[in-house]
Amino acid sequence: MKYILSLCFLLLAQFQMSAQAPENWFHQNPSESEWHGVATEEAYAMLNGRKGELVVVAVIDSGVDADHEDLKDVMWTNPGEIAGNGIDDDGNGYVDDVHGWNFIGGSGGNVNEDTYEATRLYKKLKYKYENANRDQLSKNEKADYDLFKRVEEEVRTKRERATKRLEGIKDRENTIISSVDAVKMALGDSTLTLENIQALEGDETLAMGVEIVSSFLGEGQEIQNFDRIKELVVGELDGAKNYFQGQLDHAYNTDFNPRTIVGDNYNDPNERIYGNNDVEGPDALHGTHVAGIIAATRNNGVGMNGVADNVRIMSVRTVPNGDERDKDVANAIRYAVDNGASIINMSFGKGFSWNKGVVDDAVKYATKNDVLLVHAAGNGSQNNDTSDNFPNDTFEKGSLFCKKSNTWMEIGALNYKQGENFAAPFSNYGKSEVDIFSPGMAIYATLPDNEYANLQGTSMAAPVVAGVAAILRSYFPSLSAAQVKEIIESTAKPIDEKVLVPGSKEEMVPFSSLSVTGGVVNAEAAVAKAKGVKGKRKKKIKEKAKSNSMKMEQVEKSKV
Repeated sequence: MKYILSLCFLLLAQFQMSAQAPENWFHQNPSESEWHGVATEEAYAMLNGRKGELVVVAVIDSGVDADHEDLKDVMWTNPGEIAGNGIDDDGNGYVDDVHGWNFIGGSGGNVNEDTYEATRLYKKLKYKYENANRDQLSKNEKADYDLFKRVEEEVRTKRERATKRLEGIKDRENTIISSVDAVKMALGDSTLTLENIQALEGDETLAMGVEIVSSFLGEGQEIQNFDRIKELVVGELDGAKNYFQGQLDHAYNTDFNPRTIVGDNYNDPNERIYGNNDVEGPDALHGTHVAGIIAATRNNGVGMNGVADNVRIMSVRTVPNGDERDKDVANAIRYAVDNGASIINMSFGKGFSWNKGVVDDAVKYATKNDVLLVHAAGNGSQNNDTSDNFPNDTFEKGSLFCKKSNTWMEIGALNYKQGENFAAPFSNYGKSEVDIFSPGMAIYATLPDNEYANLQGTSMAAPVVAGVAAILRSYFPSLSAAQVKEIIESTAKPIDEKVLVPGSKEEMVPFSSLSVTGGVVNAEAAVAKAKGVKGKRKKKIKEKAKSNSMKMEQVEKSKV
């Protein structure tokens, strides 16, 4: 019963966030406001009329709605490509890649649902290790055997849980809906208030309804009729059923394989040319939100302001409804680097990796080419110092002098609430593996079809940092990616309070123990420091970036 009821409160959290936090809270100055934002406007005030260069930020994600009213003017347009002519004009191997590329599509359409990596690894290893005797295996085989046992347990337990919860929802949904109706009937002509609802007494069904309805009538709520409450409850139940059914049909189904849509040779991790140019795909909600946080057109009187101006968003569609595949991630990083991105935002992650080496090679390639990689730490309330989270900045086969990327940033999520709740309750953390925290709760940004909404996650925290990095790369183009990382991290605003460990209801720790910096990104402080730093960006790379910026400006002038 406790779990079933909790399903009804998931949407409520979104209403509470919108009621308690202003839409632009993540932009606000913590020195002058009750909201611990990143001081975006103060950062621009410090630029003193400087002219910025256009910079490209690649959004490796589920896709971006390039026609959105608040994004259409900030989308990257490939200066070497003629749209719609079916020709690879710039010779990069990708036909009509006008706004980016889609590595999870093909001539037959686009991948939407996909399996989790644990499912793919389980299927891959099952034939060899299902009946194996570990004592008779070699050292390398034992490692694979142990991995097999982990993913076998993951798939088995998650399928069992999904089945149980789906059945539980179906068994109880009529009772839950009836409980809301029972409250309405018991209330009669009395006013719909929290006090009146909680005064009702009756059987178990009524008690359940009182708990559900009461949750929608807390402080700051604007829901004032039963029809709206019932609509939200039904919608949440349907969403939960779809989620668990999807786990059974797709995520943890070893027989499901959407890769035939792509048409690549999946066994060849070095294959580069596949996919299509549909950078939006069938479900671009997540990627569109991320793109808006970074660069939604500022001060145009429409929607919301992104963190950065002088930015062009390159959409590299790689993330399905399921786990992204390492081959696609590696190719997405390389595509972004080769086509002029100086920052790559990666709001995705997983607990297992099919081929970490191929991703590591792509990360090394980006690092060598002075590209900053900004990655979401994950939403599992886990300590990344002790639990796996892929991709990451540590190379599987690193050399003595190159064990990690020095242009990688790992981002945790900050709550809009303060005090013990400063760290978002879902955020991953880690004193050595998470670099910095950034606003990630109740972030209001773009959605497909000219919509806007609050979303939450480290997925939202990462693009805030990517936006701050874009400001630095635009207005201080001589800075290297490593310098941008160092500036942002060294100017993090400390939070000298004890907070709840994400996922815990009792364990308190200093906020400083949750990340390398122990603080929160601050655009104003980063700009102030950048003004006094001598840039170390290599001349060749700097000139290439300048040339890319000029080409983009020429393309945009030609449109006018």
